[in-house]
Amino acid sequence: MAEVPIRIGLEIHCQLTNLRTKLFCGCPADYRGSPPNTHICPICMGLPGSLPSPNKKAIEDGVAVAIALNSEISKRMTFFRKNYFYPDLPKNFQISQYDGGGGVPLARGGYLHIEGGKRIRIRRIQIEEDPAKLAYEGTIDDSTATLVDNNRAGVALLEIVTEPDMEDPKEARAFLEKLRGILECLGVSNGELEGAMRCDANISLGGGTRVEIKNISSFKEVERALTFEITRQRQLLARDIEVRRETRHWDDVRRITVSLRAKEEEEDYRYFPEPDIVPIEISEDFIEGIRKRLPELPDQRRERYIRQFGLQEHNAELISSDNALSKLFEECVRMGGDPIEVSNWLVGDLISFTRELGMELTDPRVSPSKIVELVKLIRSGSISTKIAKEVLMESLRSDESPEDIVKRRGLLKISDEALLRDVVEEVFTENEKAVREALHDEDVVNFLIGQVMRKTKGKADPNLTYEIVKGSLERIKGGAPDS
Repeated sequence: MAEVPIRIGLEIHCQLTNLRTKLFCGCPADYRGSPPNTHICPICMGLPGSLPSPNKKAIEDGVAVAIALNSEISKRMTFFRKNYFYPDLPKNFQISQYDGGGGVPLARGGYLHIEGGKRIRIRRIQIEEDPAKLAYEGTIDDSTATLVDNNRAGVALLEIVTEPDMEDPKEARAFLEKLRGILECLGVSNGELEGAMRCDANISLGGGTRVEIKNISSFKEVERALTFEITRQRQLLARDIEVRRETRHWDDVRRITVSLRAKEEEEDYRYFPEPDIVPIEISEDFIEGIRKRLPELPDQRRERYIRQFGLQEHNAELISSDNALSKLFEECVRMGGDPIEVSNWLVGDLISFTRELGMELTDPRVSPSKIVELVKLIRSGSISTKIAKEVLMESLRSDESPEDIVKRRGLLKISDEALLRDVVEEVFTENEKAVREALHDEDVVNFLIGQVMRKTKGKADPNLTYEIVKGSLERIKGGAPDS
């Protein structure tokens, strides 16, 4: 069966985690770790006679994000009621925004470039309140009871809806990671907090029926869920079975999508204007004031890193899009680290090792002084790159400095020419056949060098070792005695 084109669009819900209070009331917005149902009031519970009042800071944060995503900000936005009946919605409606029927969201249009230069278009950006949080006794599929914690109800959310411009799950993950970097750079949302960023994915194959996957909790799971759904739909199409328009749940334990319900249409939500909140005017002066306060954004940082430090495009993209990595890089450079060498270690081994150890880049053991010290040890010829990788991993585990590890373990590079000549002679004696082959085959030369590195436990100076091995082979080839 021929490959069919894939179209993926995302709906991302980002909590505005820097707000002290909820979107429409004075209840504390930081609900994590609090006893259930303690951050609630008549407004966020929708009790009769209560009146919501929009949080100005939430609108400021939303405008900042819209500017960063190149969107057109509405000069007059409205709130709508989105009606549905579910245990996590104490009012039986959500105060949201609606792009249609007279409704005007915070912003429309815009775009974001992912690595490689591909442009992903934004359809709209809107502000809405978060529903409550459900807790299940047992699993979601086999629960004996469902408990409702209303502490999260009413927390400010920013919903960002893309056009279906992504063509594979990796692009979807790249978009989410780039977006998280922007939100963290602006200081409006911390994507590292559990539940702070949630995603719904819409996917269709060959321009056919669109399927929605709801509430995926991490970027890794978004990629997995989309990969599974592509396989599922391809198998249906191969058997001439119609793909149903529906909403599916991603089961991250079984790694499958499960049917929840038929996909809702907009009319199912019975949108109508929120009668208790008047339309909000957003002036050009208000927008420009926020624009002037914006920090350097990831794309601007990337261009500066390329221009100022000569970084490769790939390294500049990865470092600039991650706030913690960017801060670490800049601190290393400030401390005297070579920018290009530092960037190579950050995007290569450091990221790999921290993931392997389950560490965040903000962990105190991931210090810029360690990276700078390691780079200087390599540049001075004190240790080889291979030894440096060992030292970095041990330093992250133990919090010991690279220099102390090198001294304690006696890992300094061997640059004594006489000593290395003795080791090379020993290797040649043990590998006579390889020596004969190395006279005509460069790959076998590398084998002999590897044997020297093995005998010295990776401490031999690689450049000096290469010169000695090549010189010895030239003398053998010329019939001269090796001395």
